[in-house]
Amino acid sequence: MTDLADDLSLLRDLERRLLVHKFAIEELMTKLRILSEEFDSVHRHDPIEHITNRVKKPEGILEKLRRKGFPLDLDSIGDWLDDIAGVRVICPFVSDVYRVKEMLARQHDVEILRTKDYIASPKPNGYRSLHLIVRIPVFLSNRVEHVKVEVQLRTIAMDFWATLEHKLFYKYDDNPPADFVGELMSTAMIAAQLDERMESLHRRIHRDDV
Repeated sequence: MTDLADDLSLLRDLERRLLVHKFAIEELMTKLRILSEEFDSVHRHDPIEHITNRVKKPEGILEKLRRKGFPLDLDSIGDWLDDIAGVRVICPFVSDVYRVKEMLARQHDVEILRTKDYIASPKPNGYRSLHLIVRIPVFLSNRVEHVKVEVQLRTIAMDFWATLEHKLFYKYDDNPPADFVGELMSTAMIAAQLDERMESLHRRIHRDDV
């Protein structure tokens, strides 16, 4: 009974703590929307197709902390986990992915802590995306907290492939038939080729604009 009561107390405390991560997402979403609208106004091209976001569920955070052997110190969860708050930015073209990253890097209050470029170096299964861990200030009533947010930037084709790959693996409980791996790699290459061809067309149209 005590363990259950302790878990419930931890979950309640964690839910309150996660508010600051929700606010960090809102700050970052506002920045991205401003960059999107301003760039579109100047260059007649919006580098952001759409944006989604999420904050990890309290139960999932506690389970991950325990699994990795991290202390259940709620004030320090942001030190242990990078993916509590997440934003996914879907861009029309590969050049837009890097353009959005550069625009974020120029924001004086956005600190890019880490970059993993799975576009230049795709994962073995064919996954392609640009991952950033950024840290931004959240101004509260009595303090300022600097909060980490995981940002995934990918094209429409990359997102299409990753979404369906996730659904397929979920259906097979992460143990799909052997031929699936090769087929997924093949479709990932097709998606990459599509990105290359659409990027080429995009450059021809906007050669003198951007």
